[in-house]
Amino acid sequence: METLEYKLRIIEADERELIFKEFTNETALDIGLKLIEKGRSLDKPITIDISKNGHEIFHYSFDGTSPDNDSWITRKNNIVNRFYKSSLYIGLKLKISNKTLEEKYLLSPNEYAPYGGAFPLTLENVGVIGTITVSGLAQEDDHNLVVDTIREYLLGH
Repeated sequence: METLEYKLRIIEADERELIFKEFTNETALDIGLKLIEKGRSLDKPITIDISKNGHEIFHYSFDGTSPDNDSWITRKNNIVNRFYKSSLYIGLKLKISNKTLEEKYLLSPNEYAPYGGAFPLTLENVGVIGTITVSGLAQEDDHNLVVDTIREYLLGH
């Protein structure tokens, strides 16, 4: 069984590795379409969101999703935009510290969701400029779907 600390190290390594040299709206479309393709193969209802500099540039919801998925995406994105770390990373850090989001950071769970699925969109020599997010699966599955898709995209370019 993987320890929480081990999972954190994996996420940290992914965040250091998965950096874009450039990120255009076409890039978002390519990644978004790859996420749709993977979502179809899973046969699970997911919602996908890619935002850059506060601007939503790709959003797709499978049949079977609801506005609740959009709410989860907003709250997960708020975590990434606040901490410049993946939402799963922050959730695991909270679990290790045995603290809630409110206890540790005085943040409302109505606005922030420290659960897997939102990954920082990081531009080389710039930093975090947005988020790539999935909602609808178990939180680690949401996270892994995003990470695997980014990795595949970057390896192909």
